[in-house]
Amino acid sequence: MKKALFQIFVISSIFSLLVAPCFGEALQDFEGQEGTIKIAGGTAHISVMKEAAKQIMTRYKDIVVTVAGGGSGLGIKQVGEGLVDIGNSGRKPKPEEIEKYKLKMFKWAIDGVGVVVNPANKVQSLTKNQLKDIFSGKIDNWSVLGGVKHAITVYTRDEASGTRAVFWKKALDKENISTKALFVPSNGAMKTAIANDPYAIGYVSVGHMDETVAPVALDGVTPTLDNVKSGQYKIARGLYSNTKSDPSGLTLLFINYLFSSEGQKIALEKGFIPVK
Repeated sequence: MKKALFQIFVISSIFSLLVAPCFGEALQDFEGQEGTIKIAGGTAHISVMKEAAKQIMTRYKDIVVTVAGGGSGLGIKQVGEGLVDIGNSGRKPKPEEIEKYKLKMFKWAIDGVGVVVNPANKVQSLTKNQLKDIFSGKIDNWSVLGGVKHAITVYTRDEASGTRAVFWKKALDKENISTKALFVPSNGAMKTAIANDPYAIGYVSVGHMDETVAPVALDGVTPTLDNVKSGQYKIARGLYSNTKSDPSGLTLLFINYLFSSEGQKIALEKGFIPVK
C-alpha cells in the first residue's frame, strides 16, 4: 500500500513539473491576487492583450482582464480620465497629453504600418510619391499604375488612430488625405474592407497582416517583420501601454508581464518586434 502511494506521489510530482512551465514563471507574480484590470485603446495591441489576459485568467480565477479597442486617442483619454487602468496607443502620447493626464508610458514592442491591397490586385509595388498621390486623390485609377481600368477606393482610419498618425507622418509626409477616402474603425475592419474590395488600398499594422490582404512594397521594400526589424522598412512605431501616474497592484503586474520573457514571446508570436 505504502509503495503504491509512493508511486502515485512520484507520478503526480512529475506531472506537476511537466505542466507548471506551461503557465510560465512570470505568472507566479499574480499568485494570491484578485481584482479587475481594464484595458482599452489601440487596436494593434489587442491580439497581445487578449493572449496575456488569457494566460493570466486561465491560472488565476479571481483575476478578470477586460480588453477593448477604440483607437489610440481613446485609450489615452480613457486612462487619463480613470475609466480604464491601461490605455494602449500606437503612438507616443503627445507632451500635452502626458502633462494633462500625468501619463507613464511603457513601450513593450515595435510595429510596422504597411500598405495593403486586395490579393487580386496586380499592383503590389509603389513609390512613395505614387502612394502620396493615391491618398491625396491625384491618382484615382489603377490603370495609371499598370493595373485594371477602375477607380481606386482609398480606405483610411480616423484621426484618433495611432496607426493613421504614423502612416500619415512617415508614409505620406503629412500631406493631405482625400476627403473621398472611406473610414474604418480598426486594423481588423481595414483588413476586412480590403479583402472584400478588389479595387481598395489601405494600411494596417504589420502584425495584423495575413493572406486576406497583399502587402505593397514601398520604394522596393516590402512591409515584413524582418524588414521592420532591420530598419529597411521605416514606417514603424512603438506600441505603448500607458497608465495614469505610476502603476501599482494588478496594473503593475500586468505591465511587468508584458516585459517578461513570456510577454515578449507573445508579442513576437503576434507579429511584433520585442523590445527585449
